[in-house]
Amino acid sequence: MRVPTSLLLPLALLAPVAAAAQSPQSVQQSDRGTYARAIAAGYKASFLCGGVFNAGRGERQVEQLELRGIYPEYDRIVPALPALVDRRSASVIVEFDPERRLPPRRATWTRAGGCTLHPIGAPVPVSPAPAAGPAGPLGADPRAWPQGDAGIAPRPSAALARAVERAFDGSFGAGSETLGVVVLRDGNVVAERYRDGFGPFVANRTWSVAKSIAGTLVGMAGVDPRQPANIPEWKSPWGADPRARITLDQLLRMSSGLHSDTAGNRTDAIYFGGTTVTEQATSWPLATQPGERFRYANNDIMLAVRSLRASLGEPRYRALPSRLFTTLGMRHTVAEADWQGNYILSSDVYTTARDLARLGQFWLQDGVWQGKRLLPAGWVRYMTTPAGPQPDRAEGYGATIWLFGATQGLPAGSYSAQGNRGQYVMVIPSERLVIVRRGEDPGGARFDVARFAAEVIAAR
Repeated sequence: MRVPTSLLLPLALLAPVAAAAQSPQSVQQSDRGTYARAIAAGYKASFLCGGVFNAGRGERQVEQLELRGIYPEYDRIVPALPALVDRRSASVIVEFDPERRLPPRRATWTRAGGCTLHPIGAPVPVSPAPAAGPAGPLGADPRAWPQGDAGIAPRPSAALARAVERAFDGSFGAGSETLGVVVLRDGNVVAERYRDGFGPFVANRTWSVAKSIAGTLVGMAGVDPRQPANIPEWKSPWGADPRARITLDQLLRMSSGLHSDTAGNRTDAIYFGGTTVTEQATSWPLATQPGERFRYANNDIMLAVRSLRASLGEPRYRALPSRLFTTLGMRHTVAEADWQGNYILSSDVYTTARDLARLGQFWLQDGVWQGKRLLPAGWVRYMTTPAGPQPDRAEGYGATIWLFGATQGLPAGSYSAQGNRGQYVMVIPSERLVIVRRGEDPGGARFDVARFAAEVIAAR
């Protein structure tokens, strides 16, 4: 079909308009690429900082474990980004912008606070200040177990030793990478094993096991979970914010009704971008009425901890994690915060298998440690009792704790704290057992903790 001559000029005039309309899209594509590199650089800086300075490990080992098999959009970027580990200043710097328009990403370490990731665009000091104290893990605590590390001499039965050995050879999940296993019975260490290069004082990231630590700290804080969460950002002078009705209980049970952009609510901007909890976690709108649906979300737990900060005030809030860790003898554990001081207790805790075993035993003892009650009576029952909407999977959910039973081949009342890449603290009250498995399972690999726990139970 011939185009009428009268239309040729208008069509010709439209061509540059169409080309101009495409250029912003091209810019957006470029921005997305730069942002992905910035997040990947934050990922690398965070894990190198934690592995080297919290755990005292080598850079190469961190690159081979934590920086392999990660989220697909970063997996190919991370290895290509140049990183500088500065042991004098206990910091890690990772370049990401080839044109150097933005400064590199930076994570810095202190003994008390672990690693802090600085925001995208934050300047790097010309002469970084030296760290406060030598980096790396503390040694053994000379006190007797469970408060310290003396007197630990596990003598597992042959069957239990075989079950633990199988946790390291892929028997409970092809491709899984077990770093450490600790088994307690009646509060005593009856089995303990580590992968080469690890050991009882070498920490790694808890990922979402931190959520169960957050639920524990809410109990220690003495706040009423039935009350609305205290989120200052939801107190608007322009009118009632409907999110202000969300209770602390609904946040702990993943039933806030808040929107999240991905299943599981990955929160990469907070974890690896240097965006703060108060900047982003508080900004999501409601998608349903609070209490109507279960949706696993990092934001819900970060908001619960944000509520503690507003309710307790700075001194009590700042001291709360160390109060728990010090009391339980968890001296190789540190809770990390964003650069504005908000604990990221949906994920960012570094700890060891022994310290998590202490925590599991604390739950098994209903929040009592060495004769001292830290949690209100019944708080562990609250954490491990389902209420409201439940996940669309076999396991149930309490208040920051996953619930197991006969469906998974385990005794009724079993429960577990769980985290990405294979972090588990399984408590089986009827057997007086605590089973800790630490891993660095790459993407796609899954460790079957229920089957492993069942073998441990059978191995008397």
